[in-house]
Parts: sequence; C-alpha cells; structure tokens
Amino acid sequence: MGEPTQIEERVSPKFETNEIPAPVRRSKFAIRNWLTWLWRIAVVLAAVPILQVGILRFVNPPVSTMMIFQMFGHLFSGEKVTWSHSNLGRSEISPYLYSAVVAGEDQRFFEHHGFDEVEISQAIRSHARHPKRPERGASTISQQVAKNLFLPPWHSFIRKGVEAYYTVLIELMWPKERILQMYTNIAEFAPNVYGAEAGTEFHFKRHAGQLSQQEAAQMAAVLPNPERWSASHPTPYIQRRAARILRQMRGMPTDEEDDGEPD
Repeated sequence: MGEPTQIEERVSPKFETNEIPAPVRRSKFAIRNWLTWLWRIAVVLAAVPILQVGILRFVNPPVSTMMIFQMFGHLFSGEKVTWSHSNLGRSEISPYLYSAVVAGEDQRFFEHHGFDEVEISQAIRSHARHPKRPERGASTISQQVAKNLFLPPWHSFIRKGVEAYYTVLIELMWPKERILQMYTNIAEFAPNVYGAEAGTEFHFKRHAGQLSQQEAAQMAAVLPNPERWSASHPTPYIQRRAARILRQMRGMPTDEEDDGEPD
C-alpha cells in the first residue's frame, strides 16, 4: 500500500499589522497629487507677473487692465464706449509733468522702494484723529502703476496682496524713470482720457512735450479724481492744489495739510 495522501491545507497569509490598507494608500496618493498640482499652480502664478513686468520693462502696453474694465463698465451700463490713449517715449513727455506728478502724488518717490512708510504712518495718525473723514491715501506711484496696469478695480485683501507683489517686482525690475513714464502714459487725466499725450491734447490742445509748469501742475492736481475735476477749467480747490504742487516743484516749502474741502 502507498503512503496516505496528505491533504495540503491552504492557509491564507496573515495580515501584517504594518501594511497600509489600500484605501489609505489611495488617499495619501491623492493628497500628494493635489499638493503637487497646487505647487505647480503657485509657481505659475508667481512666474506670470515676473514675465509680465519683465516684458513691460521694454514694451509699452496698448491698454491697461483699468482701461479695459472701465470700458466694459460703460458698455454694460448702456453708455457710449469712447476712450482716448496713446503712449509716448520718456523724452517726449515734458519733464514738468514728471516733476508735477511726483510733487502731487508721491514726494518721496525717489527715496522709497515701492511703499512709503512715512506716508502710511501719517495716514494712520490722520484717520485716528478724524475717524469720520475719508481715509487719506498712501499709495505710491509704483503701487498705482501696479494697480492700474495689471489688476481689476476690485477691493479685497487678496487684490492688495497681489498689488504688493507687483509693486515689489516693478521696483526690482524697472528703473524709477520707467515707472514714471509708465504712470504718465496710463494715468487718467479726464473721463476716458488716458496718458499724458491724450490728456494734454484734451485740456490744452497741444502735445505733452509742450506743457508749461503751470499746465503740468494743473494736470497733476486732478489725478485723484479726473472724472470730477478739470485741468483746463480748474475749480478754486484745484487752483489751490495746483499752486501748492507748483511750489513743491520749485523746491519751496508748503503746508502739508489740505487747504479745505474740495469744491
């Protein structure tokens, strides 16, 4: 007789306690995948502004983001869409206008690196003394270029953060002269009239390189609200503001406090 047949018992392997279950492995893989994509998106979002600012260091943009949004705003409200804008080279704009916008908008422009800490502190103190008054603006010319050139006119903390990022890039990659040139080329000097050339033609029927000191001061005086005030038909308030800018352009001391409510 042969040896009895041994029946082999198949035993399933024991579950190892250190083995990660399949659902957990899939979950961790999904998290890693999402983190990889988020990292890639962050890199792209950081790189695109660098590319934009780098290109516009040498190229004049045909329009700004602010122009586009204002144009669509008029379109959606049923108004006639008209606007005037042209770019000029740095030497084609009157040096008086450069001096006037610095005197009127950002007197420490050549001293700061995009953010005027002195002006920010003064704005905070002014608001603390007069909390019911509108907050005093503390934006530099560099910040205004970043805001008007690249960003939509939405108010949020995220947009302020992006504006700060663009401001840092502009200050790092552009010389001060380029920032001033860009600012005067995209600033609104009358309703739907953008840039020094279009603004000068609109108000004084001449080219931007032909502006006098007085005319440049009046152009700069309306920049806070060009839709309300006119450089060619100045109110008493704009006349006083232009006179103060003119004194600052000539290096004369001025009273920093506002000389009354706007007319």
